[in-house]
Amino acid sequence: MKRLIIAIDGPSGAGKGTVSRALAQTLGYRHIDTGAMYRAVGWKAHHDGIPLNDEAAVARLARAADLVVEGGVVAIDGHDVTGAIRTPEVDKLASTVARLPQVRDVLVTRQREMGEHGGVVMEGRDIGSVVFPNADVKIYLDASAEERARRRAHDTAHAGSQAGQAAVAEAIQARDLSDKTRSASPLALAPGAVHIDTTDMPIDAVVERVLALAREKIGR
Repeated sequence: MKRLIIAIDGPSGAGKGTVSRALAQTLGYRHIDTGAMYRAVGWKAHHDGIPLNDEAAVARLARAADLVVEGGVVAIDGHDVTGAIRTPEVDKLASTVARLPQVRDVLVTRQREMGEHGGVVMEGRDIGSVVFPNADVKIYLDASAEERARRRAHDTAHAGSQAGQAAVAEAIQARDLSDKTRSASPLALAPGAVHIDTTDMPIDAVVERVLALAREKIGR
């Protein structure tokens, strides 16, 4: 049976994490959250006192880091940062790190190595466009800005939920702008990706739609 590479992209709050985890569990695939990699690198740079405007130094950190982003655990160089990276402060660090071309080169290479043999659901913002442009299934999840802010404000796994919906909405808008305007791998609908607006869709319906697309590929 063919083991697919499934790429799921989209902005914050569109449902990437929930859908990707459910999909991976159903198919028996690995789930890799690439956004957590940028968050972990940002956290470690801050922890080690490395200024984020020193691109070469942050890239060296990313290249040398022992980085784990599977099984619901995020760890870097022995530090379990699963909860620590889900804060507004790390949101900002990750956004800055994601704009550094040298760091993206390092992490994209690592992501390709992690997923090259298939049997993986990889989520992020440039998976279908840059990391795996020939992925077997490419999905772009989106939702209205209001709905994405509402979801993030009620997400108990994200410390930013304590800030209130208005503050979360402002943070999401800032991240959207950063992601879409960066020079390296900007957030965009990848060629061949299936666009799914999740605003008014129950999460189970989104998962079923993506599963149907995956099973169609598996059956070929």
